[in-house]
This record gives sequence, C-alpha cells and structure tokens, in this order.
Amino acid sequence: MSAVSLVPAITTPAAVLAMPNGSARPVAAVPHHAPADFHRLVVGARARGRRVSALFAYPADDRIAIVVVFAADDDGLLELARTDVDGAEFSSMTPACPEVHLFERELAEQWGITPIGHPWLKPVRFQTPRRGNVTADRPKIGVTDFYAIEGGEVHEVAVGPVHAGVIEPGHFRFQCYGENVLHLEISLGYQHRGVERALVGGPNTRSIHYAETLAGDTTIGHATAYCQAVEALAEASVPARGLALRAIALELERLANHVGDLGALSGDVGFLPTAAFCGRLRGDYLNLTAELCGSRFGRGLVRPGGTRFDVTPELTESMVTRLERAMRDTEEAAHLLWDTGSVQSRFEETGRVTSDVAEQLGAVGLVARASGLHRDVRTTHPTGYYRFAHIPMSVIASGDVFARAFVRFLEIRRSVEFVRRELRLLPAGATSIKLPPLRPDQISVSLVEGWRGEVCHVAITDRAGRFGAYKVVDPSFHNWMALAIAVRGQQVSDFPLCNKSFNLSYCGHDL
Repeated sequence: MSAVSLVPAITTPAAVLAMPNGSARPVAAVPHHAPADFHRLVVGARARGRRVSALFAYPADDRIAIVVVFAADDDGLLELARTDVDGAEFSSMTPACPEVHLFERELAEQWGITPIGHPWLKPVRFQTPRRGNVTADRPKIGVTDFYAIEGGEVHEVAVGPVHAGVIEPGHFRFQCYGENVLHLEISLGYQHRGVERALVGGPNTRSIHYAETLAGDTTIGHATAYCQAVEALAEASVPARGLALRAIALELERLANHVGDLGALSGDVGFLPTAAFCGRLRGDYLNLTAELCGSRFGRGLVRPGGTRFDVTPELTESMVTRLERAMRDTEEAAHLLWDTGSVQSRFEETGRVTSDVAEQLGAVGLVARASGLHRDVRTTHPTGYYRFAHIPMSVIASGDVFARAFVRFLEIRRSVEFVRRELRLLPAGATSIKLPPLRPDQISVSLVEGWRGEVCHVAITDRAGRFGAYKVVDPSFHNWMALAIAVRGQQVSDFPLCNKSFNLSYCGHDL
C-alpha cells in the first residue's frame, strides 16, 4: 500500500459520529472513510483538540473494520469514525501521531494487518494472531528482538519477568552507560487471558465477572464502564441511588489505591513512618468498601441496572465516622512525607515527563494530570452521578515523581470530601432496575475515570443483540510508554521509584 499524505484534512461534522459518553448509536451511523481519509482524520486529531481513546478492529463480512474513538475533552463528546481494510497492509499513522503506536502494534498482532512505516512494530501481548478463522501458532512470550545501543561501554540490565513478592510479571530491559539509563524497553504479555474474546457472544452470567477481573485493583472502575456500556445498549436509566453508590464505591477504590501508593513511594526511598502509616490506612479504606458489599475490592457491588447492595442510615453514619478518622491519619502521614527534605530531594526532578511528551503519547489519568494536562473523565465526560456532583480536577505541571505523588494526595482529599457528602445526601428509592434486551446493531462507548485514569469500554452488538465485538482499553495501555520515557537520563537505581510513581497494571494491559 502506498503512503498517504500526512497533512491533516479539514473535517466536517459528517466526518465523525459525535455522541455523549455512556451512550449508544446505530453502527451504521459511524461514518465510513477510505483508508487515506481515515489516516488524515487520525493524524489531524491533535490539531483539532482531540485525542485517541481507542483504536481497534473487528471482522465485518469479508473485511476488517477499524474503528477510532476520539475524546473531545473541551466539548465533552466522543467522536467515532471507521475504515475497512481488505488487504494485509495499511499506512502507519504513528510517525505523525505517536499516541496510536501501541494500538497499531495491537492491530498487527491480532489481525495480521501490517502498518507500513511503523517505527517500533513489536508484539504487544504475544497473543495468537488471527484473521477471520485463520489462526497461527502462538509466539513465545518475551522472545523478540530488543533494541540495543552499540558501544563498548554500554551495558544491559535485565529485570524480570519474575519479580520478588507478589508483583505481577513484566520484563524491563535497560540500555545503560554506567548508571545512566539511555533507553528502557518494556515487554509485557505474560498475563494475557483473552478477556475481550471471551466477552464476545455475551452478555451472559460470566460477562460481569470478566469485567470485574480485567484489573483486580480497578474492579469498580471496569465494572462500572462495562455496566454503562450495557445500559446504553439497552437504553435503560439507572436509579439515582444506584448511581450514587457506584460513585461512592469508585472514590473509595481511588482512596485505597492512592493511599497505598503514597506508602509504597515512601518505602522506595526508605521513609518508613509514612510507609507504615499508609500500609494500615489502605486497609481502612478497603474495609469501607467491604462494608458496602462484603468484598474489599468491590466484587459483586456494581451490576447492569444499578447495584446489588444498599446502605442503611446506621451504616452510613458508621462509614462517615470511619472515613473521617482514616482521613485524619492520612493527613498526618502525608505531611510527614511533604515536610521531610530528604524525601523531597528524591521525588523532585526524578522521572520527569513534560506536558508535550505526555500529550504526544496520549497519557491519561494521574500521569497526565501530573504533567499539566487537564484530563479527567469525571469533569470532561461526566456520566452517572458525576453529572450532578462535581469533583475538582487536580493538576500539577512539573511531571516528576513529586507531582505524581502530590496529585494523589490532592485527589485523596477531594475524594474523601465527595464520599462524606454523598453518603449523607443519598437519594431515596431503589438501587437498581431490570434491564430490557440489548438493541441490535448498536455501538456504545463508556469512559470511567478509574484511579489510574481513563477506563474505556466499547461494545458492538450483532443482529441478535449480542456482543459482536468488545474492546477494552485500560489506562495502563496509554501510559506504559510514558514510564519508559520518564527513566531516560535517570540513574538505573531510580527506576523502582519511577515505576512506583506510575504504578501501572500488567494484567490491565494484557487483558
């Protein structure tokens, strides 16, 4: 396939299908473009103030359809477009639009369509390639050509995939000059479970459990995104009380993980007071979620149509009391961290990602906000209870370990205030409804601001109203490359601290 122009095309409203977050539209309404026009549309996204939330393929008759989902943050809308590929190649968009580099590698791996001109075409998950009903032998995980820097004084440091303790598997290969990191290559795929394929043909009794285990520490985030997609396809409205309980659970999930990360960051620099404090406090926030549904990770709480559990007035007051006590201790633990000069000297200017680099890579969540980007689905694309209860966005521009730590602290404060307020203002009424059947030949897009960042679920129904295709994008998928950039020019001994400041999900990437 010949290369196409990299000059962005001037788009018209007909070039994309604009829709609100958490809604559904007929698949036939998604504008279809010739490959060259689709290329220009994606490449010109950044100039139009758009970013790519998802780029994926699915079989459509005798061709492979490629769908892009743009997030228009300033407008609060999502935009969809499509092209078809009937050959084995297409012109890569990555050289002019780096944020799609991993999406294009995934297309090549899953569907055997090669993005010609891609600068870094390597396996994403080492999964079995397929094209329609054609499959090939699965490649060996981790066996690939790694980038190597030549030079007599350059050496490699390989870490993983097996790590100490209960850390998930992932391989990191550093090219170093002395202690200075010239390049880091991250190889994942060790936990690929094929969840997206398993969701096709649903929804069924297993589907919600697949959603809850996409990334175990983001149970509420992924379950909520799944349920919003299903509810949009069913054209159903969840009761206000159910929406409020979902939002409370999502913020409790954010609290537990942010507090745990502050403790882990403290441990990585040998500051034991905050590390010990936060280790216990993480359990306190997890236990509040357990009060809601019996599971510290929120399993079984969020279901299509609402929530399975409710709270009594007595439980509400008990949760508020325990939340306030935990927050007082969290403030004390955090101030120990901020007031210790030796800690800040390790945090500041370490692992910096500039706002321009973060934007080019399509970073999301706290990583983006710590680099000065205003990206928070709760504010830019609010759904559910966030349409009525606002949480201010926490943004810092320095892009270093300190920024990523302090954004967590600011969000802890704001999430506590949100949970305290909404527990006492819970709407009356039911927590759930029974859903009608899903509408056929529809596409829905659901974004949720999980604790790491934007969780994206895209569901497409077939003529029978079942999932004909299902796409999941965990925030880690967007952010792993930003970690590789963050350690360039750092000491190799700084990697554990940089890595913890991102705290990305291996299984959320591998699905």
